[in-house]
Amino acid sequence: MAERTRDLLLRSIIERNPIALLVLGICSALAVTSQLITAAVMFVCVTLVVAFSSLTISIVRHQIPSSVRIGIQITVIATLVILVDQVLRAFYFDLSKQLSIYVGLIITNCIVMGRAEGFAMSNPPIDSFLDGIGNGLGYGFVLMFVAAVRELFGAGTFFGMEVLPLTTNGGWYLRNGFLVLPVSAFFLIALLIWFLRTIDPVQQEER
Repeated sequence: MAERTRDLLLRSIIERNPIALLVLGICSALAVTSQLITAAVMFVCVTLVVAFSSLTISIVRHQIPSSVRIGIQITVIATLVILVDQVLRAFYFDLSKQLSIYVGLIITNCIVMGRAEGFAMSNPPIDSFLDGIGNGLGYGFVLMFVAAVRELFGAGTFFGMEVLPLTTNGGWYLRNGFLVLPVSAFFLIALLIWFLRTIDPVQQEER
């Protein structure tokens, strides 16, 4: 039991990372990684949504008619996303403004839909919940890595605190302007995918 729990929680970080291996959730990974704080909030939001949507769908899976299962899954996910969005607006309004539409777009995140359809519909609730958390951790691992590189070398800060004094403020570090651009996240994710598939050849696609 403990081994299965550990497997469900940890395998999606490296072995079956939803971004690095399955190339899911790329859009939000490109959009919210200019700062670590926004990446961290998106990481928490997606993890909560995928975990609780998988749990809910798994609980009622035997009562869901096959013909409307996708619609019900979307309804459950949308409800949870709205709740998360409203909590952010109520308690963390500035962060909510920075994340803009991307919290709402969690509804269309392929990771959430993929785990609901591919795992929760055929597995018990606890396993589905743990699988959701695991996939959220895998998603967050990539987000935090990309955001750390972009913020540190693009802005000279780490979670908003100055680490590398910029020349514009009388310091010594000349920031990398490329890392400020959203396209830099694309290249960083590509490099991470290459690295993970190099150290673990099993993840490489067959030709």
